[in-house]
Order: sequence, then structure tokens, then C-alpha cells
Amino acid sequence: MRVTVVGGGIAGLTCALSLHAAGFEPQVREAARTVEAVGVGINLLPHAVRELSELGLDGELASAGLPPHRLSYRDRTGAVVWEEPLGRAAGYHWPQYSVHRGRLQMLLLAAVRERLGPDSVRTGLRFQRFEQSSDGVRAHFLDRSSGLPVVEDADVLVGADGIDSAVRAQLHPGENAPRWNGVRMWRGVAPHPHVLDGRSIVVAGGTPGAKFVAYPIEDAAAAGGEALVNWVLEVRHGPAAPAPDATGGRRVTAAEARAGLSSWNLPWIDLVTLAERSSAIFEYPMLDRDPLPRWSFGRVTLLGDAAHPMFPMGMNGGSQSVVDTRVLAWCLAREHDPVAALRRYDRMRRPAVNAVVLANRSLGPEEIIARAEAHGGALPAVQAERIATGYRKLAGATVTQVNTHSTWTVPHRAADPAR
Repeated sequence: MRVTVVGGGIAGLTCALSLHAAGFEPQVREAARTVEAVGVGINLLPHAVRELSELGLDGELASAGLPPHRLSYRDRTGAVVWEEPLGRAAGYHWPQYSVHRGRLQMLLLAAVRERLGPDSVRTGLRFQRFEQSSDGVRAHFLDRSSGLPVVEDADVLVGADGIDSAVRAQLHPGENAPRWNGVRMWRGVAPHPHVLDGRSIVVAGGTPGAKFVAYPIEDAAAAGGEALVNWVLEVRHGPAAPAPDATGGRRVTAAEARAGLSSWNLPWIDLVTLAERSSAIFEYPMLDRDPLPRWSFGRVTLLGDAAHPMFPMGMNGGSQSVVDTRVLAWCLAREHDPVAALRRYDRMRRPAVNAVVLANRSLGPEEIIARAEAHGGALPAVQAERIATGYRKLAGATVTQVNTHSTWTVPHRAADPAR
């Protein structure tokens, strides 16, 4: 079965690896002229790490990322309002990893080209449109170098082209623009001595637009150096502020960042130094989209941010995208009819992930910090645990769910249903 994957980000590349492992012939088409190691930090939760490990990437992940041991929710003064263990420390059979997004993408790209061949990922091809019939789907691209059209035929087309997905736009014409909550995220990476125990993810503040996040993504401190710390400051603009471009990327000056951080008093981190030592600070809008009533139409479907862009509460967006790819490959391997397979994938993934999108609009697990602020101090442990556990269960990410669910790995290379 030939599968064209539109988008060469984390979701698209993982989709190619998942489909290849199930016996299919995916090809990735990316609009950018080159795939580069750009971006800042991302967290892969144990339910995603399990799936990537079953794709044979456990060693690469261990080399590229750091396994955080603790999640620490704090108020604006840095005082603890809730803490919980992460990854193996919480009882999962797999760790959680904090990793530079660009490094993760290059890791996945190398694996795709090694396993599928050097031409399996073509860049500089901007998706234009598709048409489909009972026998297949034809995708039209524009070659950005030559300006010439490129046409490809496949059995299945997967839109993994992000929040501004062109595939989604054709499936759902007239859909509104991404939904902005008025918050802009200033994101940077800087060398800094260990924060707390050096393996903590710290979330301070509580409500969107009044929050600071920090965690290490590389650590040379054991050799006498400093950790590389990913940090995020959320700032809120008034309702009159213009809606931002979904891609964001405005450069924030160090002086602007220092001013934004000046109202924070966190005794365990030097915020001024963090701003000044960041090689670059970028501004991104906090966006999502309304959940869709349908992802799959005939031989075309969506996954990742093209299907379910979400606010970054709970660190779940990228991890849910990884699970999408594994379930999609499993469904295609189990059904002789690709259309039936995509319907099955839609039924299995869409309702669950849509629920996470809506939960993140209500702060997800970070409701614990907001309620502590309203409460005037830390919540009773039983209340905080109820919020945290409820969110993990909704996301399919409790220790029991992750450790015991049946594998999505196809036990042998699937016979090609198209033959």
C-alpha cells in the first residue's frame, strides 16, 4: 500500500516509521525547503515513549533527551503547591523525556531515511489539493524550487501538516481560523545551573498568561558544566490585540524578556541571567482549534496538530500525535479496505483526543495551580490527586493504561491489502 504523508514534522516522520514497521510504503512530502533542527523544548510522556521504543528508537531517545523525575507546580513566589513523580519514578515501564524539538525531529528524519531510503522524504513540495476515487487518491504539490506542479498517486493520503493544515482545509472548507486565547508564549533555551534537583519540570503561576515553565533538555553539569534549560514565559495581551499568525516566531529582545520576568520572584532560578543568556527568544501565540466531528474522508485522514491542535497544558500535544501514528498503522494493517481502516482509526482516536483538547481549554492538570491560588494555598492532596489522575485517565496515560494496554505493533509485516 502506498501512503503519502503531507508534513515532515514530528507527527509526519513518526507516521512514516509506524507505517513502514507495519509493512507499508510511506512517502513524506514537506513544504519547507530543508528540514532543520529548529525550535525549543518538548516533552515526550511515557505513552509516547513506549510507542517510539517499540519502533526501535529507545536508544536514540535516551541519547537525545533527559528523563525528568518530578513535576513541581509552584505559585508565583516559588512555593510548592503540588508535586508528583514522573516516568519510571512514577511506576511507568518507560521514562518521560525532555528533549530539544529540533534534535528529536532530526533523529526521526535520520531513522526514516535509513529505513525507507534517502528519497523517502522530499522537501520543498507545498501541498495544493487532492482528489480521490474508489481506486486511490491523487495529491497535487507545487515544487518551490522549480515552480512546477508535482502529482503523486497513492492509496491513502495522510495530512500531518500542522495547525494550518492545507489537507484539513480541503476536508473542512470554511472552518474558522485557529482559536487564540490572548496569550503569547515567550520561549527560549539558555545554559543555567541546575534548577532544583536538576531533573524537575517546574510550572509556576497557574492561569494562562501568568505562568512560567522551566526544565532541562541537556545536562553537562555532571562534568562541571551547566544544564541547557528550556523556559517559557506566558504574557497576556488585551482583547484589542490583533490575532497573531499561527506560525508565530517574532523575536523577543533580552530587554523585553527581562521586563516581562521582572514581576516574578522565584528564588531557585536566576531569571535575568536566563533571559540574557538565551541565544534567541521567540514569541508564539497559544492557539488551538475546535474539535472536528470527523477526521477521515474516504482515503484521506488527519493526525497530529492537523487533526487536534491543543493548548500546551499537560504536555500532551506531541505525545498524542505519536499515538495517532501507531493506531493509524495498526488499523491499516487490520483492514483490507483502506477506507474502512481510516474510519476505524477515526472512531478509535478522535473522540478521545477531542476530549483532551477541551480539557486543556480548562487548564488540564494545571487546574491544580489555579485552584490553589484561589484557595490561598496548596489544595488538600486528595483534591490535587483527583485532578491529576482524572486528566491522565482522559489522556490514556495512567500508569496502568500505559503499562498494560496491548501493543500497537503489527506482529509481522502486513500483507499489502492493495495487492
